[in-house]
Amino acid sequence: MKVDGKEMRPIWLSSENPLEVQVIDQRMLPHDLVIASLRGVDDTIRAIGEMWVRGAPLIGATGAWGMYLACVTAPEGRVSDAWLTHQAERLKASRPTAVNLAWAVDRMMAVVTPIEGDGARVRAARDEALGIADEEAENCRRIGEFGAPLIEAIARKKKGETVHILTHCNAGWLACVEYGTATAPIYEAFNRGVDLHVWVDETRPLNQGARLTAWELGKYGVKHTVITDNAGGHLMQQGMVDIVITGTDRTTWTGDVANKIGTYLKALAAKDNGIPFWVALPSSTFDWTMDDGVTDIPIEVRDPDEIRYVQGRLDGKTVQVLVPPLGSACENHAFDVTPARLVTGFITERGRCVASREGVLGLFPEKGKEALCS
Repeated sequence: MKVDGKEMRPIWLSSENPLEVQVIDQRMLPHDLVIASLRGVDDTIRAIGEMWVRGAPLIGATGAWGMYLACVTAPEGRVSDAWLTHQAERLKASRPTAVNLAWAVDRMMAVVTPIEGDGARVRAARDEALGIADEEAENCRRIGEFGAPLIEAIARKKKGETVHILTHCNAGWLACVEYGTATAPIYEAFNRGVDLHVWVDETRPLNQGARLTAWELGKYGVKHTVITDNAGGHLMQQGMVDIVITGTDRTTWTGDVANKIGTYLKALAAKDNGIPFWVALPSSTFDWTMDDGVTDIPIEVRDPDEIRYVQGRLDGKTVQVLVPPLGSACENHAFDVTPARLVTGFITERGRCVASREGVLGLFPEKGKEALCS
């Protein structure tokens, strides 16, 4: 995607030093565009855990590049199975909810470990990490193609009047290498000339909507308005929302959706007001081993200081400000789970389907044995 006329991705192999992977440090957006370098697995774990990078597909791509860095930083250049296995387990433990991380790391291991020779393993890891990033970008492009007709249909029904879309958190290209998941249909419909407007939830506590989605949409020229997290239900009730589209960090093959905290409340409000609630995701975000997402998906509990402090701009400097009394207890659940019954359907790289095991397996029949045997 373009930022001020320059093509960018949120992660890439350094063109000057092939031993470094570079990322956009998303903690600093929207006020500062900071590029950070990852030089090993420790850096990669820190980047994932501290949310320099975030969003399920990007976390997966970062995990893949982390395995490449494990290869190039192996002690004495010996890329042994034991070393790779240890680094893979460390990477997979860095964030528990997004399934893409384990998926990408396991895929890297499956490709690299059968290969003999240290140099050959390094080359295979580089090529596979590049492949994973490119595949996720292509999947998101296709999500846009399959999702845009939903927005176009609403525009036709409204006889060309503005289509109002509500989204939550950041499921844009910053989270997904290219295009985004929830934003991919928005960008594609916008490119096709649809008059649209996006309601952007601020997404407390880290304000990924207000900081990141608003920044993305503004750079692309898409009309948008930032709202408080709790305003969505009111807007739906007043007929000011035509469709809700979100991303997801892990979705069971039976249709339950884990996403940024607050998504469940948006789904409830959409259901009550008869508004379609769609979830956009690549197949790498499906968990084919889990039936009941409400009880079984691990929900990350993060540092309570993310609630206590708000980051913003003051006198040209990015600062953090304490909000509640310092002695007040805070608890920071990072995700919630929306049951399949509240989801209108999924938008994937293979098309759209209802949020059910039958719908999902209809698009991905080759996963049937894996899911049914889990």
